[in-house]
Amino acid sequence: MRSLLDLSQKRHLLKVELTVAAKFLTKRALNIDAIAKTFTPLWRTKNGFKVKREGDHIVLFTFDDKGEMEKILATEPWSFDKHLMVLQRYDRETDLTDMEFNKVTFWVQVHDIPIRFRNKKVAARICSAIGTVNEIEDDSEIEGDGFIRTRVTIDISKPLSRGRVISLENGKELWVSFKYERLPNICYWCGCLTHGDRDCEQWIESEGNLPIESQQCGPWLRAAPFTPSRRNTIKVPGFYNSKAKESPPTATVQSKKPPVVVVRPGKLSLEIIRPEKETNETLIQNYTAPDFQEQPLQHSMSNSSDQGTLRNLNLKCRLF
Repeated sequence: MRSLLDLSQKRHLLKVELTVAAKFLTKRALNIDAIAKTFTPLWRTKNGFKVKREGDHIVLFTFDDKGEMEKILATEPWSFDKHLMVLQRYDRETDLTDMEFNKVTFWVQVHDIPIRFRNKKVAARICSAIGTVNEIEDDSEIEGDGFIRTRVTIDISKPLSRGRVISLENGKELWVSFKYERLPNICYWCGCLTHGDRDCEQWIESEGNLPIESQQCGPWLRAAPFTPSRRNTIKVPGFYNSKAKESPPTATVQSKKPPVVVVRPGKLSLEIIRPEKETNETLIQNYTAPDFQEQPLQHSMSNSSDQGTLRNLNLKCRLF
């Protein structure tokens, strides 16, 4: 009788790292080289990642950095060849064959909400009917041009919701429509993401004779890319509050000017004026009969020691 090897307690034998399992919802054969070339410029990981094909359109992405892996998971949905790629964390306890790959998180735009109800709480209540609403920390990412958006984890095994009817306080009913950002290929006949138009049971059963009017969905389910920089609302502070927050102007530093040697009329001694120590008032009071021609000082020197002092200073003399 053969003895069975019990691996349930041998956790050190498990070779599981920071791995994400991906299910590609396409019927085409997968090429891991094409997959790597597609997501390398999109994910821009610092340390790179490893791609391993596991069969049945399932691929394992292994990362060295947990932060990079979490960022990729937080910015889904991702698609390959215009078909949805469903990501799921690959833990130690679950086998790939037991993973369902049926949940994807989308940014959902809710349109046609009255302005007074256009806020995060109302959007969360409306979208709770189509999936699990995720908490959003940055409020600047939720309001768009005529709509409110929120993150919703959706069960893709069910058709996408096109919208829902809401009831206002006066009893009036209103239809609000949903649009999905980065929406890949979708079946327009039934609204499912798991197959295309030609693979839909409704199309096959009709033998390709369904009229276009029978389509439940259309391109209008796709939302235009949301640009956070294009803000529609800004908050302007009070005039005096903004003035108080402004820092006081810094004093300008005046350039230091060289001293000026002045010969006053009726005086034989020289007077040295330092501009940085003189105020404008002092200069005006001492200003008399200017003569702006620069002249040498040899004729007004009383002795050779004064001439040597001036030569050492390398200054010019202005006669006032």
